[in-house]
Amino acid sequence: MGLIEEHWDDLLRLAASIKFGHATASLIVGKLSASSRQNTLAAALKEYGALRRTVYAARYLAAETYRRKIARQLNKGESLHSLRRDLHYAHQGKIRERFLAGQTEQAWCLTLLTNSVVTWTSEYYGLAVAQMRAEGRAVDNELLAHISPAHSENVNYHGTINVEVDTELAKLDPAGYRPLRARRRERP
Repeated sequence: MGLIEEHWDDLLRLAASIKFGHATASLIVGKLSASSRQNTLAAALKEYGALRRTVYAARYLAAETYRRKIARQLNKGESLHSLRRDLHYAHQGKIRERFLAGQTEQAWCLTLLTNSVVTWTSEYYGLAVAQMRAEGRAVDNELLAHISPAHSENVNYHGTINVEVDTELAKLDPAGYRPLRARRRERP
């Protein structure tokens, strides 16, 4: 703590330099790494980092609600990664382009496809929730916070789909949406 207190003003100046763009984090890390082992500012920065990690770990271990919140976010991230893996060449997941430009194009296409699936699913989740609420069913907003639109159950990975365009267009509602599927309720 004494080392941090001694260099507190320098640490603030360092943070402000990064925040306002006067220096990049990589430049500062490079300069501090290149300096001698006796650099007390680098030692103070290291100690401050250890202190922050300790506070975070204590907060994480002490608060069950915080741990659950972190777990939810991790699960949402994992579901997005899973969707990307599933979309990437229909479960094959190989970058086939040899050059950087082609690989970059492939990555952008995957991003576009992933965003399209997530947007489509989000839009229809919203329609389903609106319909459920219109029918008088209670849908808690806190429950909706746990739902991720990054899933691929409704994606056809292989083959083609033959669609009768006029028939499908006739099914759309005035806003241009397909009808929602009605889920059958099981009888007890």
